[in-house]
Amino acid sequence: MDRIAVLVVDDEESVRTFLSELLGSSGYQVRCASSGSQALEMLSGGSFDAVLLDVVMPEMSGLEVLRRYRSTGGNAPVIVLSALSGADDAVRALKMGASDYLAKPFGNDELQDVLARALGTRVPERQATAPAPRVVLTPAEAAAEARVLISTSPAMRRARALVERIADTDVPVLLLGESGTGKEVIAREIHARSQRHGRPFIKVNCAALPGELLESELFGHERGAFTGATAEKPGKFELADQGTIFLDEIGEMAIRLQAKLLQVLQDEEFFRVGGKKSVRVDSRVVVATNRDLEKEIALGNFREDLYYRLNVVAIRLPPLRERREDVVPLTDHFLKKYGKGFMTNVSELPSEVLHAFTDYEWPGNVRELENMVRRLCVLKDPTLVLDEIHAGGRTPASAPSLPTSFGGGDEYSPPPSRHMDESARVFAAPPSSHTMVSNSGVQVLEMPARGAMLTPAPVSDASPFNAVAPMRYANPFDAPQP
Repeated sequence: MDRIAVLVVDDEESVRTFLSELLGSSGYQVRCASSGSQALEMLSGGSFDAVLLDVVMPEMSGLEVLRRYRSTGGNAPVIVLSALSGADDAVRALKMGASDYLAKPFGNDELQDVLARALGTRVPERQATAPAPRVVLTPAEAAAEARVLISTSPAMRRARALVERIADTDVPVLLLGESGTGKEVIAREIHARSQRHGRPFIKVNCAALPGELLESELFGHERGAFTGATAEKPGKFELADQGTIFLDEIGEMAIRLQAKLLQVLQDEEFFRVGGKKSVRVDSRVVVATNRDLEKEIALGNFREDLYYRLNVVAIRLPPLRERREDVVPLTDHFLKKYGKGFMTNVSELPSEVLHAFTDYEWPGNVRELENMVRRLCVLKDPTLVLDEIHAGGRTPASAPSLPTSFGGGDEYSPPPSRHMDESARVFAAPPSSHTMVSNSGVQVLEMPARGAMLTPAPVSDASPFNAVAPMRYANPFDAPQP
């Protein structure tokens, strides 16, 4: 069977290189274009089975490329890549004839799934024979990855004890707490300890997509349901059949969709968008929010009947400032996690940094702590991080040059970064969508390292990680998540 040809269109070289290597290793034949004009030239002179098209590009946007390609009769499936903040662009792209979309950040399994849907029964030979990417952890693996639930505080111990008691039941679970407290981590732990652990764990960020797109994402659509719906698409509920579906930021869901969700919880069936036949599913529902749902009910923003249907078991996660005994263990964990990629012979932080960490209020909770440690590992200068803490968690407007003050090495001067602002705008997700720790239950795209560490780019608040990192080492899709 001939190799399936995929064209990757993105103005960021790191993205093109990474997707080329990833898809090539999966059996696809990959070619890349760095601009819209180059993509149109390659599409007119070659034959491609699918196109991965970034929406935000200089000179010619992905939407314009799509419009011109379709106007000339091009009929290859086009999958648009859109940052979470560009959901409106994804809607427009579907109406203009895009086959599907992927919201950044996305995982390897999501990329393979969307390509499989676009290509129908055609899949690369290697992909057809290789085992499907793992999307969940077995209980043994979950125990081995217990670092994601690092905590010694009584409040978190109570939360974990409740998780163990309700994991094997199928009741809905409502996770409450501020952004960055680890609600997704708890959701994955519930799934990993349940009898559904061998089935999919599907996450949907309800705040990332507008209502019309979120309905299609959750419940799927039939061919011809709307302009651009060239093929039927199963929804996340169908993909989570026999498994767990995690609805993050449930408080952001529109009232109309809340009614449809209530129907699914009551009857375990729903209709796809444009569908005439009901679809039955068996999915455990775990939801999370940082809003006060009782206040939202009083304001008319949330259905009271849905609230009581979801609130069978509620687990409230305390903010980090209320469990300061967890700051040092979490700091040690993140230092081990990120330090090995950027530093050598450093096993602990200076005492003044640890004291500052324990005294800090951490308005961003564990997410902020993780980013702070990652920034420290990259900058290698504790004074910069201390200045940021004293500034209330905001990166100082002007940062000094970056001497290597611990961890060894000579001083260096960072080179200019030509695409820093643009890449940050494309890949950085809203703060509310950052994940507390690595998604150990999902195979997440990671940029492969090549040799020794490169010189970091200049300090910029617009970094995808809210910290400076060498782009060849940083996963361009590893934007912050809830």
